[in-house]
Amino acid sequence: MASAWSLKYWLLWTCGQEFNLGNSFSQRRLIDAVNLAFLLISALGFLISYFRREGPHERRNRSWELFTTSLLCSVLSISCFSLSLWILFDGSSTLTQFNWLVYFVRGIIWVSLAFSLNFHHSKWLRTIHLSWWITFSVLLSSFNLEMLIRGSGFQILDLISWPVNLLLIFCAFKLLMRTSFSDSLSSPLLLHQNERTNLNKASLFSRLTFSWLNPLLRLGSSKPLALEDIPALDSDDEAFLAYQTFYRAWELERKNSSIMRNLVRNSLAKCYKKEMLLVGLYALLKAVSAAASPLILHAFISFSNQEEKDLNFGIFLIVCLAFLRFVDSISQRHWFFDSRRFGMRMRSAVMAAIFQKQLKLSSQGRRRHSTGEIVNYIAVDAYRLGEFPWWFHMAWSCPFQILLSIIVLIITVGAGGALPGVIPLIIFGFLNVPIAKIMQYYQAQFMLAQDERLRATSEILNNMKIIKLQSWEERFRRMVESLRDVEFKWLKNIQITKSYGSALYWMAPTVVSAVVFAGTAALKSASLNASTIFTVLATLRVMSEPVRMLPEALSVLIQVKVSLDRIDVFLLEDEIREESERRSTLSNFNHTILMHNCCFSWDSDAAIPALKNINLNIRKGQKIAVCGHVGAGKSSLIYAILGEIPKLSGSVTVFGTVAYVSQTSWIQSGTIRDNILFGKPMNKERYNNAIRCCALDKDIENFVHGDLTEIGQRGINMSGGQRQRIQLARAVYSDADNYLLDDPFSALDAHTSAILFHDYVMTALENKTVILVTHQVEFLAKADGILVIENGEITQTGTYEELLTSGTAFEKLVKAHQSSMITLDSSVQENGSNRHGREEDHLIVTGLHYIKENSKNEISSEGISAVQQTEEEEKEMGSVGLKPYKDYFRVSKGFLLLTLVLSAQFFFVGLQTLSTYWMAFAIQKNRVSNSLLVGIYAVISILSCFVAYARTLLAAELGLKASRCFFTALMDSVFKGPMSFFDSTPVGRILTRASSDLFTLDFDVPYSLAFFIAGSIEVLSTILIMATVTWQVLVVAFPVLIIVAYLQKYYLSSARELVRINGTTKAPVMNYATESYLGVVTIRAFGMIERFFGTSLKLVNTDATLFFHTIAAMEWVLIRVDLLQNLTIMTSTIFLVLVPQGSISPGFSGLCLSYALSLSSTQVFATRFYSYMENYIISVERIKQFMHIPPEPPAVIEESRPPPSWPLEGRIDIQNLKIRYKPSAPFVLKGITCTFSAGNKIGVVGRTGSGKTTLISALFRLIDPAEGRILIDSIDICSIGLKDLRMKLSIIPQEPTLFRGSIRSNLDPLGVYTDHEIWEALERCQLKSVIRSLPAQLDSSVSDDGENWSTGQRQLFCLGRVLLRKNKVLVLDEATASIDSATDAILQRIIRQQFSNCTVITVAHRVPTVTDSDMVMVLSYGKLLEFDKPSKLMDSSQSAFARLVAEYWANYRKGSPQSLLNNTGNPM
Repeated sequence: MASAWSLKYWLLWTCGQEFNLGNSFSQRRLIDAVNLAFLLISALGFLISYFRREGPHERRNRSWELFTTSLLCSVLSISCFSLSLWILFDGSSTLTQFNWLVYFVRGIIWVSLAFSLNFHHSKWLRTIHLSWWITFSVLLSSFNLEMLIRGSGFQILDLISWPVNLLLIFCAFKLLMRTSFSDSLSSPLLLHQNERTNLNKASLFSRLTFSWLNPLLRLGSSKPLALEDIPALDSDDEAFLAYQTFYRAWELERKNSSIMRNLVRNSLAKCYKKEMLLVGLYALLKAVSAAASPLILHAFISFSNQEEKDLNFGIFLIVCLAFLRFVDSISQRHWFFDSRRFGMRMRSAVMAAIFQKQLKLSSQGRRRHSTGEIVNYIAVDAYRLGEFPWWFHMAWSCPFQILLSIIVLIITVGAGGALPGVIPLIIFGFLNVPIAKIMQYYQAQFMLAQDERLRATSEILNNMKIIKLQSWEERFRRMVESLRDVEFKWLKNIQITKSYGSALYWMAPTVVSAVVFAGTAALKSASLNASTIFTVLATLRVMSEPVRMLPEALSVLIQVKVSLDRIDVFLLEDEIREESERRSTLSNFNHTILMHNCCFSWDSDAAIPALKNINLNIRKGQKIAVCGHVGAGKSSLIYAILGEIPKLSGSVTVFGTVAYVSQTSWIQSGTIRDNILFGKPMNKERYNNAIRCCALDKDIENFVHGDLTEIGQRGINMSGGQRQRIQLARAVYSDADNYLLDDPFSALDAHTSAILFHDYVMTALENKTVILVTHQVEFLAKADGILVIENGEITQTGTYEELLTSGTAFEKLVKAHQSSMITLDSSVQENGSNRHGREEDHLIVTGLHYIKENSKNEISSEGISAVQQTEEEEKEMGSVGLKPYKDYFRVSKGFLLLTLVLSAQFFFVGLQTLSTYWMAFAIQKNRVSNSLLVGIYAVISILSCFVAYARTLLAAELGLKASRCFFTALMDSVFKGPMSFFDSTPVGRILTRASSDLFTLDFDVPYSLAFFIAGSIEVLSTILIMATVTWQVLVVAFPVLIIVAYLQKYYLSSARELVRINGTTKAPVMNYATESYLGVVTIRAFGMIERFFGTSLKLVNTDATLFFHTIAAMEWVLIRVDLLQNLTIMTSTIFLVLVPQGSISPGFSGLCLSYALSLSSTQVFATRFYSYMENYIISVERIKQFMHIPPEPPAVIEESRPPPSWPLEGRIDIQNLKIRYKPSAPFVLKGITCTFSAGNKIGVVGRTGSGKTTLISALFRLIDPAEGRILIDSIDICSIGLKDLRMKLSIIPQEPTLFRGSIRSNLDPLGVYTDHEIWEALERCQLKSVIRSLPAQLDSSVSDDGENWSTGQRQLFCLGRVLLRKNKVLVLDEATASIDSATDAILQRIIRQQFSNCTVITVAHRVPTVTDSDMVMVLSYGKLLEFDKPSKLMDSSQSAFARLVAEYWANYRKGSPQSLLNNTGNPM
């Protein structure tokens, strides 16, 4: 009471008259009184802080604005004190006698302000100071502006103090963005430690204004942000909790639901109903506050028409408007933030569920969902859920806001005027139904087409090496482009349909307003005066945003529905049934694997099961070998034990833990150590033993980074042998009870195979149960038991000796192997006939000794991995200015379309402005009839709608053109990229560009660009319209625009990096999902599902962290922009309240206010889409990175094309060939010189990693020589185009590759051969009978990577390809490593017959494969050790080749004792 009395006394005393707010003296004294109140509170707060011994809360470097402002405040205080003294002692002064006290108090206020700018002892004291500066500045600015309007004079001190007040506001704004002392000191440290975000610890004010994000934004403004700078998510937002919640709801929904539809949607609804209700409350408040604004406008116009204004009522209206704007700003910003935050939780939960599902997917499910499709489920479908809650609430709040607007119309013009306007609104609503249905259909078709394209793209990228070797780039590129054409057709339909919807909904408010005005005039339900017309226009302007957003919301909800349905289908797929294979602890059982009357089938509908009548009883510690011809079912038996094949009948029990080594090696991206440990803790002794027994010690010693050498995706920078040995090391380190080895030695040479069999299988796994699938008969004698499989059935079991005497299938295998050994033996005898038998035995003994020695110290290393192979993902740093935008328009050649879009937008805004100006002007003219008034307005408005449609159509065309051009350029660059690019770039990184980045380019970039242009032009036009009525608003509007620009720049310095980092965190999620999907059998076998799932959750959390801070930063800037533009609105309304009666006509007053009310929402709209555009344009930046991959040499060099008949002979000259994989890497091939004579059969042998595969890569120019050259028929291969070279060479690669499609498309991708020729090739490669038995024969399906065919059969398909091409040069890169000896012998005979006149280069692990060659090349450490006829090489006991032959012979002698051979009925 005392304080109130003091204020009243101060006002009466200093005014010298009755206090009246309409009086300028009273207003100025009120400002002084408010300052005194803040001064007293501030002084009290300072004293409290002092006596509490609180030190300065914030020590900071003096900034120029604080120093300048405090200096000016001090100057003003001195001026006030001087004037006070002059008044007091100058008796002649005409000023009021107590004015000296007024200026004295003002002096104290200014000096206190100078003090407050430099000292803040606590957070709450700083808050008081900030409130003081802002309040004082706003009040004084308002007072001065009123003086300007009234034309009253200024006191010189008030005029000088005004700029200082504006500086105070600026200082307040700067300090609002600063953190407290503790935050500023510790935040960077906390950020680097990835502490959790400050949201849960933030105060209410900090939460409302998103100030808890200040530390991160400050750091981002001082330096480019890095991943380690970003705080971690709170536990409530982490993926694990989100997944647990979703999984419980999903399981409950699946059990209780009779119809398996919409399960994901229902589960998410149950999980997040409370959160959705909270966001719904925000959306409700936003809709109500927005719809109520026109009523305030109506009150303002009515107030301005009063002859005698009640100033108190005017201030009340200003307060109401301020409250509405505040509620509108806060509710909208938290609606947007919380909806996306909860959407992020949904996204994380679904991504985790998809990842978990793929780890449990059955074999049939895996065939139905390719790797590319699963990546799409994560990259596109799950990501859509991040925005789903926002669009969901937009979808209902928009109609609700429209309904409220209709009620406001009824209040304004009566039911007679408003209800006719509802009719066209309903018509437009019904017209939207078919558009929505069409959009849903188009979206579904687009997603299907996108899936198919991404599946094909993923398959191509994973098999790019074979595509380049076969020179199939053009064919596969055309295939991808044809799939994109289908996708693009649906994209175009979507965008054009969007244009129709946009035109429809721009037309709706215009038609509605015309009908409302016409109805009002006809029925005379209300007079068409300024308050009526501009309230209607403001109401329709409020309707414009929901009307504009509703079609987009429906479109997104349709997309989400399609995505949810696709995820539903995937999550409902069959899983591996745990009862298929029962695992028990080993305990004291003597048996480790039991199978009783088992029958298995990959396809439950198949007539013939994959395995039948399987009975096994394997005892602990036994070594069991499994053999049989190609496609007999050996690998299927391993899968059956693992539980990977659906079991039709019988029982399977496995006691103890399992380790599995697949036939095709599966290696994770990461270090060698990570791959061996495989999630288990480091045990140094066991780790070293694992490396030693897998002969990896020498390899690791030769790597610059040792066992920390990074392995590229799919082990691309390791040789086949190294990958297989890393797999074996992983298995032995796991220390499991049972080892299932699926032909692990096929990728190794004979020498290394012998070492590993001895050191690994027989020694390291001595006490373990081992099931070894193998084609190498020489190892069978050491096995405790042998299983012979034919046509999916175990036909023979027993020991080696028992099976040799029993005849039949096993005898055929041994005879096939023995025939190759006879060939070898005859070569040895022929070339060593002058030796004594003891010398031959000595050679064998030497070989045995050599094996033992080499098991310790003679395994050579691969030379290519001296440097880390996988490169860090490239990303821009800091602002790149207009460069991405220029790239966007330059690549798409869209400058003309951009000009047309800009012109259309200016024309649209001009017409909209003209229509409202006409209304404001016409209502002042009594002679303008209502029909003319409404008619001209309707014509102009409808014309503007057609312009809006043209603008949307032009923006869509710009986007479509850019999508087409960028995709073409991206594919052109990728397909022409060198193999080194694919070796060092993970496939997921490329796929991210081709999926999510391209999706952003398709849908988001063109519309964000168009909306930003529209919003920016509307903001400027709005301010200009307001200024034409009240020019004084420019005094606030321009500073606000400058501050808004500064805020955007400040925000973007962090947001841009957040989006860029987010772009690099998405790819690891996709890579990990792809990698895990490919190795899922290994993961399940080792029982590592939970570990892989946990790692995926970490990757999802990292990605979500960036998303979370990106959306929070967006709302941080928008809430500040919104509140700042509210200052402009408040300034305009204050002027209109204070302006003298008659200064502004009611029509233009209504015009100004109607535009003012839309200013903040328009500014927010422009800022939001500017931020979106800046974020989306990063996708352009990322795609552009892969549009300029340094290309490999041209496919065709027109001026240097070889003759069509080239090569006529097939002679190959290698001259001083040196190869390195990178300029900084050591040479892999070190000066090789030799000649392959035309028509000769060349055998290439050497230890694993000796450079054999690199030599083949050089021949096909996958890598060009660093020095030297290769000539084929006297033509330097580097002088001709790659296509001309590779089309004339044939190869069967080390890793057999099949593509999804049919048998025909895999054998003849280019479609140049007849069915007769294809059948002939199949017959020669031993596949004709198998394919003839299939119902579809040549059109039989081949699944992803040929998974429905065995590895051996895949290799035979590759042989069929070269039999069709009939080139003069054939390369067999360990082509028969995965087939049995009998099939190998047949194929070698076929190759000799079919390629008798060709130069055949054979890289082989089996020595008999090359003993009948014309010449043998022996490589070691990239050097040519020997190159001569095999007969001459075997003449010398010092020959490396002779030692290899001796090793192989020794292994055979060890495995097949001569006494045993002599006891068999048939000679071996």
